[in-house]
Amino acid sequence: MKTIIKSSAIISPQGLTSGYIVMQGGKISGIVTGTCPKEPGDTFIDVGTLYVSPGFIDIHTHGAGGYDFMDGTVEAIVGAANAHMQHGTTALVPTALTCSDEELFRLYDCYSQAKALACGPELLGLHLEGPYFAASQRGAQDATFLKIPTPEHVDYILNGCADIVRVSAAPELPFGMELGENLRKRNILASIGHSDANYSQVKEAVLHGYAHVTHLYSGMSTLHREGPYRKLGVVESAYLEDALSVEIIADGIHLPPELLRLILRCKSHEKICLITDSMRGAGMQEGIWVKLGSKENGQEVLLKDGVAMLADLKAFAGSTCTADRCIRTIYNLGELDICDTVKLMTYNPARILGISHKKGSLQAGMDADLCIFDDSIKVMMVLVGGKIMINNL
Repeated sequence: MKTIIKSSAIISPQGLTSGYIVMQGGKISGIVTGTCPKEPGDTFIDVGTLYVSPGFIDIHTHGAGGYDFMDGTVEAIVGAANAHMQHGTTALVPTALTCSDEELFRLYDCYSQAKALACGPELLGLHLEGPYFAASQRGAQDATFLKIPTPEHVDYILNGCADIVRVSAAPELPFGMELGENLRKRNILASIGHSDANYSQVKEAVLHGYAHVTHLYSGMSTLHREGPYRKLGVVESAYLEDALSVEIIADGIHLPPELLRLILRCKSHEKICLITDSMRGAGMQEGIWVKLGSKENGQEVLLKDGVAMLADLKAFAGSTCTADRCIRTIYNLGELDICDTVKLMTYNPARILGISHKKGSLQAGMDADLCIFDDSIKVMMVLVGGKIMINNL
């Protein structure tokens, strides 16, 4: 039996299309125009003029719905993933903060158990955001656990889990370039993050396997003076180096609208993806205090004005963004149409992770992961593997 969704606003690789999306066995069989392909026993859903999009893919998130992936429980991983699913996310990459090796290996174990349950958005693998960072750009990362990426420690960490798909690191550190080579050999995405690198170091890093930049503008060097000379940082290098893709926290607060416009006008859209970089406060009410990081070792932060704030209200302490909010923020800038906006959180992250052959677009043979939303980007229905997981119609 098939599941068929009819819409006059299907976001396909060719643009907006009117027709029927046909799904069977967890895959998209095709997009059909003209006569409805419904047969006896098929499930048929007419969503009218609602948009039908590929499911959103978040390649950098720390939690949501009161859960953090660092809490060290299977319940937390499943709970955070399912909280994101309420907002259109059908696949994501749980992200670890800089922590002790013991905490990290506990995450490895919980992740493998959660992945086996397969009860929500697909877990695409783990992102290690740390511990190989420049102390000067650590942001909210715990300085206690920062390390130099010695080959011995890197192999110990990477050999401990077969599910690592990306690592963020500062390539200018001792052994930082060797780390990039190691990741490339393992087919793990090497991303420049929390880094004080200059332009020459970024160029060298690209040659050694670094292909992506973690949360552009956050936790990285920028244009500065060394004596009378101006030197470029990671930010400017990300624009200049065409080989580098970038991710942006599209909450409209970490990066104000003017800066988001600058990025969209100066970097190839093919090289940009949207992320939430969310902590446990995503999807929760404002005005409450929650833990940043694990419940065991995290610090109390306040959910206020669309972000998490440190107690003194002088700095952000994390994102409370969700995928639908990312789409809404970018679309409302007026720089991109809805199809090109959606691509930034569907096809582009899939391509960056090397999974665009099965996720990120609506066409025959792809995973049947769909998000259906209205003109205000309010999520009305979510399907994962062709199964209806959220139904707000």
